[in-house]
Amino acid sequence: MDTKACPPRRLSLTCLAIFLLLWAAAATRHALLQSNAYDLGLFDQWVWLASQGLPPYSSMEGVHLLADHGAWALYLAAIPYHFHASVQWLLASQAAGLSLTALPLWWVGRQAGLTPKLCWLICTLWWLQPVVFNANLFDFHPEVWVMPALAACYWASRAKKAWLWFGLLLLLLSCRDGLVLVVGGLGLEQALRKRWIWAFAAIGLALGWLAMLNHWLYPWLKGSTGGPKAAGALFSYLGDSFDEVLFNLITKPQLLIEHVDWIGGLIYLLLISIAVAPFWRRNSLPVLMGGLPLVLVNLLSEESPQRTLIHHYSLPIAVIAVVAAIDGLAVRPKQAVPWRLLTWSTICWVALAKPWFFSGPYLERLNALTPSHEAIANIPSSSRLATTSYLAPHLSQRIAIDFPRRKGKSLDLESFDVLLLNPKDPGWGSSRKHQQKLLSKAKQAGWWCESWDNGLELCQRSERKSIKQP
Repeated sequence: MDTKACPPRRLSLTCLAIFLLLWAAAATRHALLQSNAYDLGLFDQWVWLASQGLPPYSSMEGVHLLADHGAWALYLAAIPYHFHASVQWLLASQAAGLSLTALPLWWVGRQAGLTPKLCWLICTLWWLQPVVFNANLFDFHPEVWVMPALAACYWASRAKKAWLWFGLLLLLLSCRDGLVLVVGGLGLEQALRKRWIWAFAAIGLALGWLAMLNHWLYPWLKGSTGGPKAAGALFSYLGDSFDEVLFNLITKPQLLIEHVDWIGGLIYLLLISIAVAPFWRRNSLPVLMGGLPLVLVNLLSEESPQRTLIHHYSLPIAVIAVVAAIDGLAVRPKQAVPWRLLTWSTICWVALAKPWFFSGPYLERLNALTPSHEAIANIPSSSRLATTSYLAPHLSQRIAIDFPRRKGKSLDLESFDVLLLNPKDPGWGSSRKHQQKLLSKAKQAGWWCESWDNGLELCQRSERKSIKQP
């Protein structure tokens, strides 16, 4: 690598500062009982089980760690968990991935001939992507780890480092099956540049990986012919399996007209581009086309979270959009910093990022902090637990944990030793009715129960104590 392209020490220190800021924000949200079983508790349990040498089957999801999204990189997270099991490993590593993506973006900028000031602009533009801040707060998702690798793919491609580029593509696939769309998109970009061997390598890798998951790994782990679990959930109007979705997508295009939220899709396209589109130029088009597969899947999905800046689904698109901005600026690589455009991006961040949640929505459970800590301290680590979704990530390092839900499977009281529920605040996916029903059964069965003023109730099979009245 050209030493002139190396980021200055100030940029490394800035990345460190932003990492600490993002980690502090995520950790604070977690401490305020705003994280959830899906997905922080889910990944925490999987990684903890793997770190203990136990079969990593989630008691909440009922599937193997690899059957979720084929993310074998989660096994690497089990290494620090083995020495000190803490959900903070996940939160900190996610914050680090988001912050450090600026470093390879700097390299791409210098590679394109941009001045150091414009490279600083590019790094700032990345940090100002609303989805970056929001995804950091939306629990945890392993694909965030490889956003630096995605940015580095562009440097390796343009530096003609074929093996490094291919290795980075493999790294992308280690964190989520959905990233096959990104790898395929990178192949599409190479095809537009008439680099056919590179294009066939990326597209072939994406299709091969998808076929391996769909026809071998997932059926083997699930004991069925099911493919990627997201296919049926996100595109049920096209079919119940991955193969059926693909077949109907080609043979029954009228289903798209009938079921896709096209107005919402247009709003989504506006949201993901508004902060960075002023930097794009005609030569940005090949890079932008590389994001087309992921954008299309998000547009066609039945699930509205796929089309928001709150969730992680659009995070790779943010990387692609910033690289496209680099190509746009490369038309005049020695130009002055376009402060008006940067100001516009800042305004978009203020409007679309969610730091203000810390002054309102994230403070709604302040009165639940002390009761929750007292109750958690009385729950044995070996117990089989049913709790609320927002307490699950604080208790998920155990073999059996679940939460009562409005939809899906109902919980059997006999499967648990402890209930920690709050019908007054049932949390995501649950209801007052479901939680009261479980608590009533426990009390009728003679479980020892304790309650707090905020409505939290702890019930255990032991009859050591009588119910504590608030």
